[in-house]
Amino acid sequence: MDPGLAGRLKTTADGLLPAIVQEAGTGRVLMLAWMDEAALAYTLGTRRGTYWSRSRGEYWVKGMTSGHYQRVEHLALDCDRDTVLLTVTQTGAACHTGAHSCFDVEPLL
Repeated sequence: MDPGLAGRLKTTADGLLPAIVQEAGTGRVLMLAWMDEAALAYTLGTRRGTYWSRSRGEYWVKGMTSGHYQRVEHLALDCDRDTVLLTVTQTGAACHTGAHSCFDVEPLL
């Protein structure tokens, strides 16, 4: 990763950034995941959504086991440089439950 970019990131104490994943075209929020510098660098280099699983303690490239890939069309930092926004073309479901969006499960309003 570009050292200039790495130096600007404001990560959590465990080195993570929240990653909001949004669908290209619709703007619909598909999921929230976590990235560290390595996951971000891999995503930038491959344009494939790559994340850090806090529960499993390992990296995962979205779609490697499910076939539900994310092609990253746009990636941006927020104004505080502590959150990443990925705009993706989603193939198949984004949520591990099989739903298109992780936010389809329990609407509150």
